[in-house]
Amino acid sequence: MSIDKKELVRRVSQRVCKETGIVEEVIDATLEEIYESLKQGDSVSLRNFGTFYIRVERESWVFKFNPSQRLRKLFGWSSTYKR
Repeated sequence: MSIDKKELVRRVSQRVCKETGIVEEVIDATLEEIYESLKQGDSVSLRNFGTFYIRVERESWVFKFNPSQRLRKLFGWSSTYKR
């Protein structure tokens, strides 16, 4: 199962008790900032989630994601997360 953007906006809206329009603007702005940072070659680290980065290889750029220890523990991957 997967959720689309509309469902993500709905869930976040309920969690923070804000209108869906406001939440959608924040999510759109967040994704745009992540996109622009990666486009400029910068990495983006989100605490307790992970780090997005681009690795330049010979003839292309490779998109990478390094999950946080908390996310690793959730899936049973090697982790030092203690909660």
